[in-house]
Amino acid sequence: MRLRITFEPYGDVARQPNKHAVQGFIYNLLKGSEYGERHDEPRFKFFTFSDFFTDSTGRPTLLVSSPEKGFINTLYSAIREKKSVYIGRQELEIVELKKFKLPLRRAFQTGSPIVLYRNAEKNEYFKLHQHRDLRFFLQRLKENAEKKYEAFYGEDFFLEGPIFDRLIPNLRTNGKLDVYVKVVKNGIPFPVIGSNWELLEKERIKPEERRFYRFIMDAGLGEKNSLGFGFLNPLRR
Repeated sequence: MRLRITFEPYGDVARQPNKHAVQGFIYNLLKGSEYGERHDEPRFKFFTFSDFFTDSTGRPTLLVSSPEKGFINTLYSAIREKKSVYIGRQELEIVELKKFKLPLRRAFQTGSPIVLYRNAEKNEYFKLHQHRDLRFFLQRLKENAEKKYEAFYGEDFFLEGPIFDRLIPNLRTNGKLDVYVKVVKNGIPFPVIGSNWELLEKERIKPEERRFYRFIMDAGLGEKNSLGFGFLNPLRR
């Protein structure tokens, strides 16, 4: 399930907010609800959000997705009572709010970079431009998705074959594939490295796999989903 929030900035043109600030904005909305302790729970958070983008009228817009309907309903109820909000130090007027559910597709496009660790103990990220190992990328992506799915539904699951059959990365204007995102937490900046994708496609989704692909469509792919990474948009092919 998804939530679309469209803003109007006060004064200056809206800036792309720091992802930790957006995460904090979401957690603040959850305070006092059944999801109020989600930030401190030692488990997957089961939500993600897109990078900010502009709608057809040029207004900054944010998408939040989660496989938990109650989570999205809670955010919706909390935002509906507000005329404006702060994300970091930036005040934004709320001009449109909509919750919705998208049909499952066989093809996806990223709305924020997918992040994977090459070596989590060394805090080393997988760099597509440097490592160029799509087998490693697909295998780690699949293992991570299966682990989150099993934690959410409380049942074992194994996906036969690769998670995607066709992949087209988003090549940046500088010729690089990797995206370096500066995240600031408690005043301390640190880089998170990921990659954006024009296309992630599964040729055929079997009936018994549909719930899995619907789950990753809403929960996100890869690491650091609750920090706004791995957001997916389904594509009509």
